[in-house]
Amino acid sequence: MKRTLILGASGMLGQAIVKKMHSLSDNRPLVLASRHAKEHFLENADCRVVNCDATDASSLRTAMADCDTVFCAVSGEDLPIVAKNIIAEMEGNGISRLVFMGAVGIYNEIPVELDDEDNVRNNAEQIPNRDAVEAIEASNLNYTVIRPGYLMTEGDASDFVLTFKGEQAKGYETTLSSVVNLAVELLDNPGLYSRMSVSITKDMTTE
Repeated sequence: MKRTLILGASGMLGQAIVKKMHSLSDNRPLVLASRHAKEHFLENADCRVVNCDATDASSLRTAMADCDTVFCAVSGEDLPIVAKNIIAEMEGNGISRLVFMGAVGIYNEIPVELDDEDNVRNNAEQIPNRDAVEAIEASNLNYTVIRPGYLMTEGDASDFVLTFKGEQAKGYETTLSSVVNLAVELLDNPGLYSRMSVSITKDMTTE
């Protein structure tokens, strides 16, 4: 069976995804990759652990071996480089399915009345997120971009609303558990929200 590559596996979101996927009965084989993955995870028959710098194409190529699905939870100013490397390595190795973490606000979709300080026009830290997602959207991959708001470790997994590119977002806060559930659903269903960009936030318009 082919494996799912989790990039950024040792971050908060990455670890939550790994925990969720390990809890599932189908026991899908994983590759857990980050710069210091071997400090956080132990290998077994169903889980390969790789120290990987995704800004380095050869390092990414090694991590991606024998995978048919990629989940990227990498963040930071180098994200556009990571995105371009992911595209090149996936397309070069015949891998199609990508679930990629962006952020709400990259399309200036947060309404002013909700406090739009996280829109890219107001927050330069969003520029790498925007540029990376633009590269993903221009690729030929079967991608889904997930755009959460500020991740809250507490809160109900059912406390969310989805909006899509071209629509206004409903908020700028997101429960971690809701993102994890959506990500796992997308990894299990390659056709779900194919080539779409999905915002997941709490519905703050009713507060």
